[in-house]
Amino acid sequence: MNAAQYQQWSGERLAQVEECLAQWVPADAPAGLGDAMRYGVLDGGKRLRALLVLAAAEAVGAHQTPAGRDAMWRAAAAVELIHAYSLVHDDMPCMDNDVLRRGKPTVHVKYGEAQAMLAGDAMQALAFEVLTPDEDPEAMPAALQARLSRLLARASGQSGMAGGQAIDLASVGKGLDEATLRDMHRRKTGALLRASVQMGAACAAVPEQATSWQALTAYGEAMGLAFQIVDDVLDATQSAETLGKTAGKDADANKPTYVSLLGLNQARAEADRLLDQALLALQGSGLPAQSLKALQALALRIVQREH
Repeated sequence: MNAAQYQQWSGERLAQVEECLAQWVPADAPAGLGDAMRYGVLDGGKRLRALLVLAAAEAVGAHQTPAGRDAMWRAAAAVELIHAYSLVHDDMPCMDNDVLRRGKPTVHVKYGEAQAMLAGDAMQALAFEVLTPDEDPEAMPAALQARLSRLLARASGQSGMAGGQAIDLASVGKGLDEATLRDMHRRKTGALLRASVQMGAACAAVPEQATSWQALTAYGEAMGLAFQIVDDVLDATQSAETLGKTAGKDADANKPTYVSLLGLNQARAEADRLLDQALLALQGSGLPAQSLKALQALALRIVQREH
C-alpha cells in the first residue's frame, strides 16, 4: 500500500469514524455536559486506535458480514471514546496539568475542572454503551458484545491505562530501569493499542488460540510500545506547534522516558526494532498478504511519524 493508497484508505474510514462519533456522542446531555464531551472527542486526533481496529477487522474479514461490520465501527468508536476520556483526565491539574491538546485548549481549561472530570466519566461509560446496543441485538451477538467489552475494560483499568498512569505519577523524579519503564508504557499506552487490534480480530470471532490472533496480538504489543517510544522522541525534539500539545513536558516534569533512559539515537533504534518485530509477526499470521497491507502501512506510520 503506497502513500496515496493509504491516504485513500484511511481518509474513507476516518470520515466514517467521525460520523459514528458525531452520531453517538450526545449534544443534549444535561447542563452543558454534551458540549464538553463533544469538544473532547470530535474533530481531532490521529484516530490511530480506530484505524487499528478497522485494519485488523478487515484483515480477518469482519467487514464481509453485517454483524462484523456493525461490530467494527462500534469498536472503533469505543476505543476512541476511551482514549479521549483518558486524555481529558490526564490533562487535568491533578495529573499532568496540561493546557494544550490537539492544537486547542484542553477540556478543563475550556469548561472547568469539574465539567472535564464529568465529561471523561461520561465518555468512558458511553464507550461500553456503544459496544452493547439494544436496538438490533441480532446485528451484534451478545457474546461478541461481551468479548469486546472485556478486551476494552482490561486495557483501560488497572492492568492497562489506569495502572500505567499510576506508575507514571509515582515515578516523577525517580530513576527507572528499562524493564520498569517498558512495563509502565505497555500499560499506559500499549494496552489500548494492542486491544484495538484484538478487538478488530474479535469482530470476526477469531479464537484466541488461533495463529492469526496470536500474531495480531504480537503486532499490537510491538506497535503499542513503539508508539510510546516515538512519542518520547517527538516530545524531546518537536515544537508544540508541530505536536499540537505541549512539547518537552516530560523533561520539565522530571519524568523518566525512553529518551532520558537510552538517549535519542538508541530510543529511535528501539522503535525501529519494534517495527521490524511487528511486521515479522504479520508475516507469520497466516492471513492473505493483501489483507495485511493496511496494518503494515499503519506500522510504518506509527514509527516514522513526525507529530
